[in-house]
Amino acid sequence: MSLFVFTAEADAEIAEAFAWYEQRSPGLGQEFLRAVEVAVTSAAHAPLRYPVWRRGAHRMLLHKFPFAIFYTVTSDGIIIFACFHGRRNPKVLINRH
Repeated sequence: MSLFVFTAEADAEIAEAFAWYEQRSPGLGQEFLRAVEVAVTSAAHAPLRYPVWRRGAHRMLLHKFPFAIFYTVTSDGIIIFACFHGRRNPKVLINRH
């Protein structure tokens, strides 16, 4: 299993989505966090399993939520640089990793 690290931007996106879902329906934010945890754990076990998005960065979709986790694989582990809503323009991420 690989070590994974969240960037500050990814942490902020996850916290924002958690708050939004929790405000809409108590407990839904926790479901969102569990979906993130499941996805990250899956990537940690098989980091190259998910498709390459661009320039070596991988993208995995969350189950039940319209978000994707974007990450890169390094010799030290996995760097998660975004938790991005599917309706946002992914061009914003080009310079992030």
